[in-house]
Amino acid sequence: MIDDLDLTPVVAQQPHPLLFATVSGAHLYGFPSQDSDVDLRGVHLLPAADLVGLREPEETRSRAWVRYGVELDLVTHDLRKFVRLMLRRNGYVLEQLLSPLVVHTGDAHRELAALAPGVLTSHHAHHYRGFAVTQWRLYEKTRELKPLLYTFRVLLTGIHLMRSGEVQAHLPTLLGLVDGPGYLPELVAAKAEREHGTAEIDPVRVEADVERLHAVLDEAQGASALPDAPSAYDALHDLVVRLRLTG
Repeated sequence: MIDDLDLTPVVAQQPHPLLFATVSGAHLYGFPSQDSDVDLRGVHLLPAADLVGLREPEETRSRAWVRYGVELDLVTHDLRKFVRLMLRRNGYVLEQLLSPLVVHTGDAHRELAALAPGVLTSHHAHHYRGFAVTQWRLYEKTRELKPLLYTFRVLLTGIHLMRSGEVQAHLPTLLGLVDGPGYLPELVAAKAEREHGTAEIDPVRVEADVERLHAVLDEAQGASALPDAPSAYDALHDLVVRLRLTG
């Protein structure tokens, strides 16, 4: 479905230049439904005057609309805010930056992506652990497939990141890299039919598998070769300054 969408007009309509825009959400994670909306994420570049004047800058901008019968949701951060999030062990923005589903790109996007390995630390496990806990609580309330798949996805992403230093958000790919429950492909197929479908699976079994993966994530973090702190701070600072002054 994404391949059939011409999003060029969306990019052109933004009030400030977009450095990149990618697809995130269920399409990136490998379990979109027939009625899933399209989550677009990216970075815009504010002019220097917006940051040095008296007015509060619009560092985060969001827009939702329907195009070609599909609901689109675009959220972008100003470059400085996005880079600060990168430096705060935020795996979510790294997944957006490195998403293979690219809507708009350029040299700035490629430079940011090249610096991404320099912000990875063993502490990114905390991000994925916390995200998993939040989604699991939502699953316990709703028993829906979506938060359950999110729970497993972020745990497997965190485990793989700790072991390999690679950010991989695509659940079907992760199942070939990390030992996850064998029933996950069936749950992915079920969610393809309905965005808010109920998880038809033994909750006791699921809870045991989630607890096991939390333990695996803890072990992977303890054994990870990732550093304790980012190494790309200065390079990212220089990039933000250069792009701001030349943008």
